[in-house]
Amino acid sequence: MAKLVHAQIDSSVSGGSAEGISAAESSSPKRRTSIDVLRGMVMFLMLAEVLHWEQLSAVSGRFSEPVQRVLEWIVFHTSHVQWRGCSLHDMIQPVFSFLVGTSLAFSYTKRIEEGQSWRGMLMHAVARSVTLVLLGIFLRSLGKPQTNFTFDDTLTQIGLGYGFLFLFGGSKQLTVVLGILGILGSYWLLFALYPLPPAEFDYARVGVPDTWQHHASGFAAHWNKNSNAAWAFDTWWMNLFPREKAYLYSGGGYCTLSFIPTLGTVLMGLLAGNWLREDSQVGRRNWYFLATAGICLAGAWGLDALGVCPLVKRIWTPSWTLWSGGICFLWLLVLCWILDDARYTRWSYFFRVIGANSIVAYVMSWTIESWVGQAIERHFGFAIRGLVPEAYRTFVLGWLILLVFWLILDWLFRRKIFVRI
Repeated sequence: MAKLVHAQIDSSVSGGSAEGISAAESSSPKRRTSIDVLRGMVMFLMLAEVLHWEQLSAVSGRFSEPVQRVLEWIVFHTSHVQWRGCSLHDMIQPVFSFLVGTSLAFSYTKRIEEGQSWRGMLMHAVARSVTLVLLGIFLRSLGKPQTNFTFDDTLTQIGLGYGFLFLFGGSKQLTVVLGILGILGSYWLLFALYPLPPAEFDYARVGVPDTWQHHASGFAAHWNKNSNAAWAFDTWWMNLFPREKAYLYSGGGYCTLSFIPTLGTVLMGLLAGNWLREDSQVGRRNWYFLATAGICLAGAWGLDALGVCPLVKRIWTPSWTLWSGGICFLWLLVLCWILDDARYTRWSYFFRVIGANSIVAYVMSWTIESWVGQAIERHFGFAIRGLVPEAYRTFVLGWLILLVFWLILDWLFRRKIFVRI
């Protein structure tokens, strides 16, 4: 997906006395700056797509070999892998999903303490789910001749699973763990039982070129691009909605049913949030995070290496859920040590500003990114053309767009304006 988003949940999910979305909102010692900063970090990764590192790296003959290697490394980690494997950019959506569950761990308890009824909370969760799905479709429809019904966007994926997440809100830890295992096991079984395509299957018809080098063989072929169970479901589901032409495949191999294993990622975040709420048990929290991360990463590596379940983000395979979940646990734990435990927070302001209004940042990237770029070129293009060599102008323009976005978000942050769904 070219754009990814964290669906910033309202104060009932992203804050309150336990885990506010910004330093300005709450002085409670229970608030987790680490969550704000992690949200801001991954949102910055999404916004940084405007830098187009791949164009800078393609400028041959201008950099020494060590610099070129660094640029190639940056390009890899600021773009999605084609199928199997993982880059830093691939972690944006998992972190967003993970933090939705982490936030719910705080908000659920807060709402209960405020005396809200379970039925009222459920209706609120359902309304939020519908809003997220509709917003995702709306933004994906911008510039299209008609409504672009799609359900593989991050917003719609979170929306489709949020109601189910709420049902686990007050559950015991063991229930949440069993829920994760049940979800991932069932999703694995769905793919494993779906028949492999016949030898004469026309992959070109489903957008997979003959030169495609990423298809697995043997049992792992059950998870190949646009020939798996989730793709088959979408060839039915997506054609139930008005379309310009019949739906045959997703160019990136994405699928609607990915919301199911994504729910597993969200539930991992719920576990993390429950452990974070136990402020008096820091040592136990550390061991829980480290042990869970180790189990997830080892399990994912084993499933992929043995060909039992390849590690593919685009269809959110169970092995990908475990791998990305393990990284989420480690990433959040390190930030907890630095920001919450050691309280070394001064460096984090840049990211907190972004994380505090992540939904605004996302909407800006979809709606005014081109307009801001055009405005900069219109009013300051003479300076850019005069000072910056042509090969670097796109890169410099990208940084200027990012600066404008950050200044808007900083203005909102300083005035304690936080837009939420």
